[in-house]
Amino acid sequence: MIDYTGSYTDQYQLSMALVYFRQGKAEERAIFDYFFRKLPFDRGYAVFAGLDDLIDILENLKFDDKDISLLKDYAFPDDFLKYLKDFRFRGNIYSCAEGDIVFPARPVLQVEANMLEAQVIETLLLNILNFQTLIASKASRMRMVAGKGKLVDFGLRRAQGPGGYYASRAAVVGGFDATSNVRAGRDYNIPVSGTMAHSFIQSYDDELTAFRDFAKEHPGNCVLLVDTYDTINTGIPNAIKVGLEMQERGEKLKGIRLDSGDLAYLAKEARKSLDDAGLDYVKIAASNQLDEHVIKSLIEQKAPIDLFGVGTSLVTGKPDAALDGVYKLSFAHGKPRIKLSESISKITLPHKKQVYRLINKKGQWIGADAVALEDEKDFKNIHSPFEPEKSMNIECFQKIPLLEKVMDNGKRSKKKLSLEDISAYRQKRMDQLPWEYKRFTNPHIYKIGISDGLKDERDKLINQYKTEQI
Repeated sequence: MIDYTGSYTDQYQLSMALVYFRQGKAEERAIFDYFFRKLPFDRGYAVFAGLDDLIDILENLKFDDKDISLLKDYAFPDDFLKYLKDFRFRGNIYSCAEGDIVFPARPVLQVEANMLEAQVIETLLLNILNFQTLIASKASRMRMVAGKGKLVDFGLRRAQGPGGYYASRAAVVGGFDATSNVRAGRDYNIPVSGTMAHSFIQSYDDELTAFRDFAKEHPGNCVLLVDTYDTINTGIPNAIKVGLEMQERGEKLKGIRLDSGDLAYLAKEARKSLDDAGLDYVKIAASNQLDEHVIKSLIEQKAPIDLFGVGTSLVTGKPDAALDGVYKLSFAHGKPRIKLSESISKITLPHKKQVYRLINKKGQWIGADAVALEDEKDFKNIHSPFEPEKSMNIECFQKIPLLEKVMDNGKRSKKKLSLEDISAYRQKRMDQLPWEYKRFTNPHIYKIGISDGLKDERDKLINQYKTEQI
């Protein structure tokens, strides 16, 4: 993990923090909401990821001596630097569970802390949650179309610097089985998987000798790359020779990998040749610019591929590249706060809130989440936050609260889960999400509604601030 300190932030966070400090507002209570406005990849849902990393970082976040020295050079005053030297995050965080299925325009997480602490952590929070949620959402789309096929993250070499480290973690949250990233495997206990590069084979005078030497050193985990020269005429036949030699020694060739060409055709030819040679247990892996669309096509063509190695498309979040998650103030200095905009989609929701998933009498999701004031329990209607004329009576539905306290006074307040558990939870929630929201194209739009009380409070603040500007 990166050595995060207080300087992992944008400069304007510290400029604002200085003013709060000097004006005696640093210790006043504030609440910020983390949410996003648009689903990535034109899909019907997103997978929330990064929470566990965020908690670990916040528990230990401080300004070290290098940070203080740097800020002194930037002319921050000594009394403020003394304050920062003792800085710790001592706030509370309320969040939906990592791996949950989340939607736009509703809080995914709330930070409740003093004004300075809540402001200083904004950049870090957005950096971690936006990126991992983007990658986990991309991974889940591949998981959905891959069926029983294994998915392995091959993306470290194509990632934007250290982003590849966190992409490996987020990929597992989203449903991947393993990674080629050894460091992420070490730190997050992710199964590590890898084969060989073309350069290994090229370094030999002949492909067969390269295969034999590799098999000798990796008798229990030998996967041979068969497309360096001629996949059909030499690569697959040479792999079969080595597979049969291993079989005679009481070993088993684990698999072959296809990395170019017509993957569906080559996989079918390879499967037939392997089966005819008595090597029906040898798996076929495929790589080379895979994404959910290519995987879906290969599955539809009934390509006998057992494992998909995905790189660039996964770790860069192609084609969206970023999730537009934001961090907006909803309460400060004893008052609810709101941001107005000419675009109603950018008007924020004031106050501390709870989010509820609506369930019918059969225990099924109805395709709507409700956002209400924290202490508002018995509301009967929800209203579209963007189209005020649209509302819905929800008296017949059960309301399941989604935001739980995960940090209390700066310390983790819920049990730390393994990545395996988080991924299993994501799969459980995906199974509960109705199919129309998971459609590969043109998914149904999941509804978000605000309660009667929250709508009244928002309308009151809108009218107040508009009146004050006249």
